[in-house]
Amino acid sequence: MSDQSTIRRAVLTGTGAYLPAQIVTNAEMAARVDTSDEWITERTGIKQRHFSAPHETATFMGAAAGRAALEAAGLAPEALGAIIVGTSTPDNAFPATAVQIQRELGAKKAFGFDLAAACSGFIYALSVADAMLRTGQVESVLVIGSEVYSRILNFEDRGTCVLFGDGAGAVVLQARDVAPGGVGVLSTHLHSDGNLADILYVDGAIGRPGMPGHLVMNGREVFRHAVSLLTGAVTEALTANNLTAADIDFLVPHQANKRIIDGVGKKLGLPPERVIITVDQHANTSAASIPLALHTAITDGRIKPGALILLEALGGGLTWGSALLRV
Repeated sequence: MSDQSTIRRAVLTGTGAYLPAQIVTNAEMAARVDTSDEWITERTGIKQRHFSAPHETATFMGAAAGRAALEAAGLAPEALGAIIVGTSTPDNAFPATAVQIQRELGAKKAFGFDLAAACSGFIYALSVADAMLRTGQVESVLVIGSEVYSRILNFEDRGTCVLFGDGAGAVVLQARDVAPGGVGVLSTHLHSDGNLADILYVDGAIGRPGMPGHLVMNGREVFRHAVSLLTGAVTEALTANNLTAADIDFLVPHQANKRIIDGVGKKLGLPPERVIITVDQHANTSAASIPLALHTAITDGRIKPGALILLEALGGGLTWGSALLRV
């Protein structure tokens, strides 16, 4: 129970990541589809991506990333309260990827469920975990983004198949009583607009027989909406906490396209060294991209304890959102 001088918050205590062993360069993509390294790099900033082997499912990768995050947090799987997985590429319609990860980790006391918000999945999952921890429903949550987009790509569509990769990232959040200016998730902000559903979607599902189940994207329209919507979500988070962009130590954006990331950073007036970019190495890993980028920047020493971090993402739906936290 918090006293009057503290506030209960969801505090980041560990991160983890998993990337498939197979690295596919732009040159290798150019050997498969009508494209080039120059074309991909100029338009997206992507140099390579990871593609999963048959055994590297959303469950397999999510469990590996989750195991690493729990180890970093010093939290035993048996002590975990909940597992939330953001994914658009689950192993099965059901059971949820989260409960299969629960089995793999041996997290016997946890409950788990999946959350589908496409590339915004991690922000959405983080928001749900934050609410659970603030209200005392649980004391710890493992939040995972795990995606195998290589299995839903249409390799006849050169404009989209070069953009995506596979991987998983995870964070452990634990409830802590902290000073109002202390560590933890400060706020989260979620949005969606179903009127824009037809510019980024997968054309198939269990409930729609006879559909190929490939990712479809109108890249021009997605780009047109992305910078303004993401900048709005970022501004919303700052305003809610009486902060300005100058207060942010690092922006950790969804890694979809370097031009979008640069556009948001420029609108916020952030220098490049305060924007975490991994899209060149991982491509767009959807719900996994933010936790992968966050893990990278924490483990390489750029993000240090006490840093104020702003997360933002936009995905199919359209869905978008932001989160502000101090690590």
